[in-house]
Parts: sequence; structure tokens; C-alpha cells
Amino acid sequence: MRKLASIILFLIIVSNSFGQSENSPLQISHLTGDFYVYRTFNDYKGVKVSANAMYVVTKEGVVLFDAPWDKTQFQPLLDSIEAKHNKSVVMVFATHSHEDRAGGLEFYRKKGIKTYSGKFTDEILKENKEARAEFIVPNDATFTVGQYNFEVYYPGKGHASDNIVVWFGKEKILYGGCFIKSAEAKDLGNLGDADVKEWEKSIKKVQAKFKNPKYVIPGHDDGTTSEAISHTLKLVQEFNLSNNTSPKSGQK
Repeated sequence: MRKLASIILFLIIVSNSFGQSENSPLQISHLTGDFYVYRTFNDYKGVKVSANAMYVVTKEGVVLFDAPWDKTQFQPLLDSIEAKHNKSVVMVFATHSHEDRAGGLEFYRKKGIKTYSGKFTDEILKENKEARAEFIVPNDATFTVGQYNFEVYYPGKGHASDNIVVWFGKEKILYGGCFIKSAEAKDLGNLGDADVKEWEKSIKKVQAKFKNPKYVIPGHDDGTTSEAISHTLKLVQEFNLSNNTSPKSGQK
């Protein structure tokens, strides 16, 4: 009876972590194979807004791309991953310096997890006297963790001056972070640190470099379709046109 009760309790915990309701502060969904998208929430201008991030389960442990936007979910995310996959997070990549991406670097570093960011992100965090990653990634770098290879790429300025994207070539998965808007986005969102003129050129670099992705994970909202890239370009071009900041013909 005691063993049965323990099993039931475990199932309740797992159900709460992975069979989440739409009101759960941490929502994890399966993308494909060993890839998962997780979502947390925070307040933006008085509105509850979601933030997407991703992790991949490898033979050597779990690689996390961006930290939860909600700091109360830093530890629950680790606990949920451990419960579901029986593996620990071994690496965390921050795709730019904003709180919804790099906010957990200090927490995870103190947990003994290797933390990474791009060099431009590191410069911004240093200037702002914010917690920095342990390892700094060049503009274009490749990694092999367990059975998976991926590329970290800086396409140029966009949503932020330091935004990077992550590409799993064999699986054709593009993790865009806030550099990519969802296919359902109505506007470009927070432009406080954006360079929308450069964003147009940067998006085109991503389109040329990473062709025919099967899945594209945007920084916010729903959906993982490849249309998110072309939709982001459309939003950027419309913004530039309305603000007369469209790049000159032939400019690269």
C-alpha cells in the first residue's frame, strides 16, 4: 500500500509538471525527438506575456537555451527536467542580454552548470554590472554535446544588438529567441534595444544561411512554423517603410 501511494504521488508530481494547464507558470511541451520547448511568463506593460525557450536532451545531459523569464521557475525547471528525463542540465546558453534570456545566468552558474553567452552579450552585461556567463562564445561557433551538433550564430543587430540564434543542422531546428517573431505576431514588440534597419539585413542572412528549417522557435507567442522567419521579415519591412528607414537598394 505504501509503495502504491508513493507511485501515485510521483504521478501527480509529473502530471503537474508536464500535463500543465494554461495557467501553469511553467509549461513544457515536446517539439520532436529529444527537443522540448518550455514557456514561462512575466508582466510587460501591465500584460501577462509568455516567453519561449528550448532544451535538448543529450547522452551527456540537458542543454538549455535561455533561462525562464520568471525567476521563481529557475529551480522548478531543473526539477521538472530531472523528473521527466532523469538527467541534469549541464549547459545554459543566453541568446541575448535581456532578462527573459540571460536573467538566470548567475543562478545556474552557482548550481555548477556551465553558462554561455555571445561576446556582445557579455559586453552589455558587464557594462550594466549584471551577472555574466562563465564562457564567451565567438560570433559563429559549433558545439557537439552527446549525439547532437549545433551552431551558435550572430546574424547582426535586430531585436537587440547582441541577439544570436541556434541551428541544429541535421534536425533542421532553428532556435530564434527574440530575434524571430511568431507567425501570429502583430508587431515587433519591445524595440527598446532594437535596430530595425539592421534587423532586415540580419533576417535575410539567417534565411540564406539556414535553409528550409522544419521548426522555428520564436521568443514569444505560439507556433514553431518556418513561416515565422518570413513573417518577421515582413513586420520589419513594414516598420522600416512606415518610418522611412528601409535599406538602400543593393545594400547588404
